[in-house]
Amino acid sequence: MEPGLVGPGPYRATRLWNEIIELFRAGMPLRKHRCRFKSYERCFKASEAVDCLHELLGSNQNFGPEVTRNQTVKLLKKFLKNHVIEDIKGRWGKEDFQDDGHLYRFPPSSPLKPYPKKPSCGKEVIKFPDWNEPKAGTSQEHIPVKSVTMNSEMWYKRHSIAIGEVPACKLVFRRELTQTNIEEIWKSMTLSRLQKVLGLDSLDEVLDTKLVNSKHIVQNAYNVNKQGIVTLEDRSKELPHWILSAMKCLANWPSCSDLKQPTYSGFERDVFKTIVDYFGQMKEPLLTFHFFDVFVSVLG
Repeated sequence: MEPGLVGPGPYRATRLWNEIIELFRAGMPLRKHRCRFKSYERCFKASEAVDCLHELLGSNQNFGPEVTRNQTVKLLKKFLKNHVIEDIKGRWGKEDFQDDGHLYRFPPSSPLKPYPKKPSCGKEVIKFPDWNEPKAGTSQEHIPVKSVTMNSEMWYKRHSIAIGEVPACKLVFRRELTQTNIEEIWKSMTLSRLQKVLGLDSLDEVLDTKLVNSKHIVQNAYNVNKQGIVTLEDRSKELPHWILSAMKCLANWPSCSDLKQPTYSGFERDVFKTIVDYFGQMKEPLLTFHFFDVFVSVLG
């Protein structure tokens, strides 16, 4: 199974949970193990589960190599509590998972979390009264009226005013959205949000909307790492680590003592000059002239 990037949106936590469970179940080797003179088929040791899951999380772009082994153990504790795994005797929930040689296995039932569903409409069919059936407690022989045999034409004339003209049921098929449709929706919602933030009736004075690339908006929305930085398709164009560290240090100044940076007088000016020198030598400016008025309006 090829892991994909889970972008922002509804039920993201559930999607991440289900994806890592599917990857773990597919990638965890199951073997025969012995415990106290007894053999168990298709199971694994706790330490083997930690090794496998830690490797899967580290290579998954939704988590990354920053995941520690201790965090992996905590996730497996949650797996045991939610019956994603169970011990070799079928116990789960209250047992504590440790990074040791205890044996575990996968339960036969699916551990995936269902996505929230809208409450379904009641499908109970309305029962129309049977006009030929007398009410309870009455007898037709005691009703002093003449029996009338009602055919379909008479029934329609009598009840057509009450029920109206009911149109025939038709199946409506949902049209699949293309990638172009999705990109245009993102662009439309982004421009609408920008116009609302600026409090303008129109964006014509600050922005030529034709120059806004919808692909760039989708890229910025979906390809974001855990630090909130957009990842580029071409990794060779990404900023070097040292310049990102310098920008982070300056953004958190002076409360960045945890970064173990020098604190001499004028240190922040030196960091700022280093950042300016780096971006000053680039062939293209960071901010194009087309978007200058927008940034000035938002940040000004």
